Amino acid sequence: MKIEEGTDYYFNEEGKMVLTAHYLLNRGYCCGNGCMHCPYDYQNVPEPRRTRLLEERKERNNS
Repeated sequence: MKIEEGTDYYFNEEGKMVLTAHYLLNRGYCCGNGCMHCPYDYQNVPEPRRTRLLEERKERNNS
């Protein structure tokens, strides 16, 4: 599968590649790594990190 910049990923201000929700949805499952745009609510991320990531997402969306 070929991935496309802007659709499947982008580079953040630190120069790191960030996968988009589009790409992650097409992959079909949560990998458990805590991806910023995880569309699966971090279901495979172990606690307490999962709860922290969900809280951080909520704060980002409220800003």
